[in-house]
Amino acid sequence: MHEATSQAESWPKVLLTGAQMLFVAFGALVLVPLLTGLDPSVALFTAGAGTLIFHAVTGQSVPVFLASSFAFIAPIQGSVASFGIPATMGGLMAAGLVYVAISQAVRLKGTEWLHRLLPAVVVGPVIMVIGLALAPVAVSMATGETSDNIGYGVAIFLSMTSLLVTLLLAVFGRGLLRLVPIIGGIVTGYLLALFLGVVDFTPVREAAWLSVPSFTAPSFHWAAILFMIPVAIAPAVEHIGDMVAIGSVTRKNYLEKPGLHRTLLGDGLATSVAALFGGPPNTTYSEVTGAVTLTRAFNPKYMIVAAILAIVLAFVSKLGALLQTIPGPVMGGIMTLLFGSIAVVGMNTLVRAGQSLTAPRNLVVVSLILVFGIGGMQFGGGQFTLQGVSLAALVGIALNWLLPREQEGE
Repeated sequence: MHEATSQAESWPKVLLTGAQMLFVAFGALVLVPLLTGLDPSVALFTAGAGTLIFHAVTGQSVPVFLASSFAFIAPIQGSVASFGIPATMGGLMAAGLVYVAISQAVRLKGTEWLHRLLPAVVVGPVIMVIGLALAPVAVSMATGETSDNIGYGVAIFLSMTSLLVTLLLAVFGRGLLRLVPIIGGIVTGYLLALFLGVVDFTPVREAAWLSVPSFTAPSFHWAAILFMIPVAIAPAVEHIGDMVAIGSVTRKNYLEKPGLHRTLLGDGLATSVAALFGGPPNTTYSEVTGAVTLTRAFNPKYMIVAAILAIVLAFVSKLGALLQTIPGPVMGGIMTLLFGSIAVVGMNTLVRAGQSLTAPRNLVVVSLILVFGIGGMQFGGGQFTLQGVSLAALVGIALNWLLPREQEGE
């Protein structure tokens, strides 16, 4: 009897926490299509569909939400300018199939080669880069640089108030309040923004109540496909980092169960399906990992609720438009905390590995991953540019592979 009661009680909590996960992902989820010229409603639909595909493949065992990958922002911008949106979608579909190929290699050869390829000394700093490389995005949103109608003073007031409320609820909140620090921060920031008159309701007035998102079918061109495939390496490595990160939060080894081959397959299929509809590539969302860390909401059901809400929102144009009226600084204030918490997870990965970071080999690997990844180093030019997480990951993998191992007891 008691169990049935607790089940009944848990549904409002599941719905509320699921809604919060979507809120957390929402700012960055719609930011990617807005920056790359894609449709935000399509991105919502493909994020929801991709998340459901991922959970179908992995048997609902990992608390992750899939949405627009930041690693692809620059490549999508370049590809859309050179080849157009349909050809870009064809390239992204191929990138998703690269994931699928990697997942099958893992299935056949196991994860041992991956552990050798990606030890903690590589994965830890790469997770840190994922969080810290995005830090300028959070800060520019928090200071109002990305908002046309909000000045610096108002932006800082909104972002820091939202951040403060989120911190207070996360640290001092009890019971249900502790589960909604991010929604609490967003609602407070939004109400303040309304009071200050900086919320623009034009998109809501112009939007229909219900409409089908403007889906775009892919077309296939070799140039666009070859341009996009190398980029798939970054989110694939980022995905492994995210699996380790969420695993270190929930104290489970997802590389073993459901297995890295299944999580990679889920990611790859979700990316290819997103491209089929004209959405940005899906990846396991670091913001949501930050939210799971903060709220201790480890149940994968929350993510399925968030996915279904995302699909529904994609068709309810007015609701989608209303969410887009949340001022950038409000989201930016909360993102400063979330991106920082991802970096801390990376640091924790290094600490738990227990290796000396001042040993010359480790020092070189970690230093170059961090500086190349955060500093904006890039190799190549034009169509084939390596930078950010993808460059940091490849440099880390190469150095770890080439530098001789230190002898035990040295």
